Amino acid sequence: MLDRSTTQAQANLIHQTFGIPVTVYSFDGSAPIKSNGTAGHRSLSEIAREIRADWTKVYFGAVPYLDALSTLDQITDRYYEDDAEDVVRYFLANATTWKGDTARRIKAELKEILKGAN
Repeated sequence: MLDRSTTQAQANLIHQTFGIPVTVYSFDGSAPIKSNGTAGHRSLSEIAREIRADWTKVYFGAVPYLDALSTLDQITDRYYEDDAEDVVRYFLANATTWKGDTARRIKAELKEILKGAN
């Protein structure tokens, strides 16, 4: 993820030059834009990495769903017999003890991803 001062043009240049997908966020941390210019969101596994970095003592009920998120890319993926949508919902239901700015931002991002899937 690039910092907020990075423009869409810079993200596209990085993507074209190095073949690295880049996501640019608006100033409030919402509205991700993929480097190809289309609206989208981060992969669920990328979100899971950020959750693990921030939430040091993960609630035991959230652990299996966070583990599942770590293996998923898009909300349309499946984790064994579960849809990624269900995994995200179950994670959110078990993440009520995770607090702070990062938690609020990521929970909102996951809810937005769920909205887009319906």
